[in-house]
Amino acid sequence: MSENLTIEPLSGENFGDFLSLMEKFAAYENLDPPDEESRRRLERDGLSENPGFEAYVGRVSGKAVGYITFFTTYSTFRGLPTLFLEDIFVLAEERRNGLGQKLFDFYLDQARERNCGRAEWCVLDWNEPAIRFYEKNRADRLDWLFYRLDGERLANHPGRSSPAPE
Repeated sequence: MSENLTIEPLSGENFGDFLSLMEKFAAYENLDPPDEESRRRLERDGLSENPGFEAYVGRVSGKAVGYITFFTTYSTFRGLPTLFLEDIFVLAEERRNGLGQKLFDFYLDQARERNCGRAEWCVLDWNEPAIRFYEKNRADRLDWLFYRLDGERLANHPGRSSPAPE
């Protein structure tokens, strides 16, 4: 089945499929899907001339069955770019056919083509199928802890404003 997978870049034509898959991924991870304002930002930021992220939709026989998103960061210790995998998702009924592996391999190929020193991502600690998948792909589990300030906590953080660099 994975040999029938086509991977196409995000476009105005497949943006609706992308959002539909994101909603299913949010449900899988017990998260709220993007609201209307987030959808507008995703469209703007994903389809602009200089997109803030890259997204690709996977199709089998014309049906959107999965997607992947990533963006470039930078490793100061390596002095090379890092390709950060934000999302990878395959519909439940399409799993176990090699589609996730094909999307993941596409992502790794992109990292190599861009001369990245690292390919990195996060996985929720309860997502055992994803953890097994990444370990099967010889990825190392890091001892890093992720922290986040978002929404109101970020907007209303009492920290001082940094002076502008000169």
